[in-house]
Amino acid sequence: MQTLGIIGSGMIGSQVARLATAANMNVIISNSRGPETLSGLVSELGPLARAATTEALAAEADIIVIAIPFVAYSRLSPEMLAGKTVIDTMNYYPERDGELPEVKTAEIASSELVQAHLKHSFVVRAVNNMDWVRLFTRARLPGSADRSALPVAANAEHAKSLAIALLDSLGYDAVDMGALADSWRSEPTMPAYVIPYIGTIPRSFDDTSEREWFLKAPGATVSADALRKLLARAIRHDRMFGTTASLAGASL
Repeated sequence: MQTLGIIGSGMIGSQVARLATAANMNVIISNSRGPETLSGLVSELGPLARAATTEALAAEADIIVIAIPFVAYSRLSPEMLAGKTVIDTMNYYPERDGELPEVKTAEIASSELVQAHLKHSFVVRAVNNMDWVRLFTRARLPGSADRSALPVAANAEHAKSLAIALLDSLGYDAVDMGALADSWRSEPTMPAYVIPYIGTIPRSFDDTSEREWFLKAPGATVSADALRKLLARAIRHDRMFGTTASLAGASL
């Protein structure tokens, strides 16, 4: 992989950038406020990273990670991202995104909506079911006994293969969920969403705040076999939405 583009510099986008530069990838990152607002992050990431406009990023990157609020997916330019493999990390949070009438989780997966909008791109569902803290701290080298796995789904096999290779470089094994129509299994409220990677959660937070504990929790290994079992347990329903009211909302 030559260059990884990351659209979005928030919690997930910045962690993917850190993992990618640690893996010696070239990274271009953009946000909605302009490249000049990313100077601090780029300085932290080092010489392999640079900021650019989203247009410049799309022109140069070999694979693109979308890490923006779900509500903004429809603002992405299908023409600008035409022909690109696009990693969709976005989850729908009504408290943040507002009510979106097109979201009908019992009928269509959110990544299918993204693919319908980005009709000239190859959308891959990945990096959406792990919280931003553990995403960085639980990355491991290939073959490590405590390496975790993340689910992947796509309609295009070549795009799925690229995403699996990317995950391997970032520090994770992959489990193939199938096509985008199957990607609902990794949506918010599903068994594979966030909580297994955090590990045992205290019954109370008497000695510390929930936020403080969340930031310091070491997390847990979710092997490929364990992830397959979690995905198989998923039961689809009509309110597979993220919430900011609990730890399960931490993967914004």
